[in-house]
Order: sequence, then structure tokens, then C-alpha cells
Amino acid sequence: MNVYLIDGTYELFRHFFALPATSDANGQEIGAVRGVLQSVFSMIQRGATHLGVATDHVIESFRNELYPHYKTSEGVPPQLLSQFPLLEEALESMGVLVWPMVYFEADDALAAAASKAALDDRIEKVLICTPDKDLNQCVVGTRVIQLDRRHNVERDEAGVIAKFGVAPPSIPDYLAVVGDSADGYPGLAGWGPKAAALTLSQYGHLENIPKDVREWSPSIRRAGALSESLFRSWDDALLFRTLATLRLDVPVFDTIDDLRWKGPRPEFEELCRRLKLPDLFQRASQVPI
Repeated sequence: MNVYLIDGTYELFRHFFALPATSDANGQEIGAVRGVLQSVFSMIQRGATHLGVATDHVIESFRNELYPHYKTSEGVPPQLLSQFPLLEEALESMGVLVWPMVYFEADDALAAAASKAALDDRIEKVLICTPDKDLNQCVVGTRVIQLDRRHNVERDEAGVIAKFGVAPPSIPDYLAVVGDSADGYPGLAGWGPKAAALTLSQYGHLENIPKDVREWSPSIRRAGALSESLFRSWDDALLFRTLATLRLDVPVFDTIDDLRWKGPRPEFEELCRRLKLPDLFQRASQVPI
């Protein structure tokens, strides 16, 4: 059996900007929630039996304490932010396990869940459903992969190397020097994707890069200025790598059976009426368990 781990934050953002605005009887915006709910249900209809959804219940996380310029909820439309609690309620009432993150981020929950699910010998494949490049660090061979559901693209370990030029364990080092504008940290001067891939494909991690450029391999020795940039900004590099490294100590589930979909809860019927999806409860109730 397969496990599907879904980035609820990404899905909510994607549907918010893709779908027309829709309000419930009380004026609460519900358009994005409707979209995500139907999208997740379509996975269940197509045979997904074990799944979980991680959300950023609060956009800010412990990383904001480490780096003040890390991403915040500033600039996020209130109509979007207001839908996070509703999405979590809707998914839970549909019978889907949800991890609403406050101290950690949704990406951390996905990483922790993927790592734990992969330990169960009953699992054939773990699919992390998000295009977020941070999650590439969690890919393991062909067993733990990343799935971009929007474009129907799967990325295993060979795919990560083909895209970034480095293996999954080096992704945090790669992001540390290249930067991640979506998360709000800039990387290091002079370090672009090509230089990072060339260097880290050989040395793997920042600590393995020789301080003396004369010790660098011939293929990258000409990039001596990168060595100066790295070690002049060493503390920043380590900080950015910490920001990019996903945490695996997030409480997610006790056993893989916690992820099994067992059908909607009774309250899902009323919630479907509120979301103006009157037939969704009936359709969910008819799916074989």
C-alpha cells in the first residue's frame, strides 16, 4: 500500500488563487476550502487508503525566532488566512488525519511523517504531495518520492539529482548557499545553482568543503571566490542551512493505521451543506472502506 502526505498549505494557496471567491451563509470565504476538499476526496476515490494533510495553522514558526526575516503571514490575504481553521475542520470531519502546525511548519510534519511511514515494511511507497523544493531532502531512492499533483510529476532520488545536481541529503546545504526567496533568506553572494551543484555534488555538505582553495578538486578550483564568500559568511551559511533543514521530531502518528481513511464522520454532512457541496457527504459515504 502507498501513503500520501499532502501539503495542505500549498493546496489552500493554490486553490485560493485559482478558484472564484465563494462565501457561506455567514459571509465566510470558503472557495479554497471547497477546492482542497474536493481535490483530496478525488484521491480517495482513486484508491488512496492512507493519507494525511499538514497545514500551517500559524504561518510563523520557530524559524522566525532564529531569523527575523523568515517568511511571515504579512501580505497574505485575510480571506485566505481565515480558511485554514475551516480547512482543518473540514478534512477532519471527512475522516482525514490533519496536522495543524503552530511551532513547527507543515513541511516539518510532512518530513516527519514520511520518515516514520517509510519504517513500516507494509508500505510500498511514500508520496509527499507538494512541489516545495525543501521536501526534496526527504526523498529516498524510489521508496519516498515527491509528487507534484498539479503537473502529475513524480520525483525520486534520481530525479532530485537531475533537477538540482545534488543528492537529497545535500538539499539543505544547497538551499543555504543559493537561498530561498519563498522562505525569506538570501543565500550567499556569488553562489548560484550551477556553482552550488558543482561543489556540493563533490563535497556533499558545507563542512566538507576545504577552506584552502588549493585543496579543491580541479573542476571547481577556478571558483576560488566562492570559497572566500562561503567562509566569510560561514555563520550565515550554517543558519540558512538550519532554516532549510526539516525537523523529524514532530509528533505525527503512532502507527501507520492512524493514516487509514475510514470514511466521513457524521458531522461531515452538515459541514458539506455549509460549504455548498450537498452531494459530497453522500459520495464520501459510498466509497468502499
